[in-house]
Amino acid sequence: MTAQIPVDRIRTFRLAGVLIGLAAVLGACTHTDNSPTASIPDDYRQRHPIAIQETDRSVVVFVGHARGGLSASQRADVMGLAQTWLHEGTGAIVADVPVDTPNAQAAADSFREIQALFAAAGVPPRGLVLHRYHPNDPRLLATIRLNYPKISAVAGPCGLWPEDLGTSLKDKSYFENKPYYNFGCAYQRNMAAMVDNPSDLVQPRPETPAYTARRSEAFEKYRKGNTTTTLYPEVDKAKLSDTGK
Repeated sequence: MTAQIPVDRIRTFRLAGVLIGLAAVLGACTHTDNSPTASIPDDYRQRHPIAIQETDRSVVVFVGHARGGLSASQRADVMGLAQTWLHEGTGAIVADVPVDTPNAQAAADSFREIQALFAAAGVPPRGLVLHRYHPNDPRLLATIRLNYPKISAVAGPCGLWPEDLGTSLKDKSYFENKPYYNFGCAYQRNMAAMVDNPSDLVQPRPETPAYTARRSEAFEKYRKGNTTTTLYPEVDKAKLSDTGK
């Protein structure tokens, strides 16, 4: 005589079978990507973000042992550094001046001229710090190095190729039509280099006060019914001919 299986137990077996089948299906859909770029975002702005950090701006002044003072181009470099420091410097200008070298006396004379140029540009005395140093390699020409910290935008480094761009049957990401790792890096790096004020990448600038004198003149013309267009007398001088008249 064959024993009958209870109905409740049959239902339990069926439910267990359904759950096992569902788990097998879900397990078959699981895909694990072990490629080097598996965790890299597709958006180039997230893959190569622009970071705001403090970097150094520097100028190198070459000084010969038989000449003291600066040349015309060196004076222009020093004045340019002083003017940019006034609006972007976040710390004092550090001047590294060599000592105990064949050009030490000429470097000292050049540094005194640098001090005079900085004072003429509006750099306060506390804005320049003198640091004397001994060159590590006496065979190299000792120079005067001027540098100061500033806030700048940086991105990169670029030129990293963790995967081959060519056809590869082993690389599954090749068939997913995703951008390569280095895509957008040059754009982000150039954008960071061109921005004048790095804070513009984080927040907008506040509005500046309106030019009251110019605005009052425009309102007066508008009140009288005259055109508010600005007419410059020099505009006709720039024309090569009267063909457009």
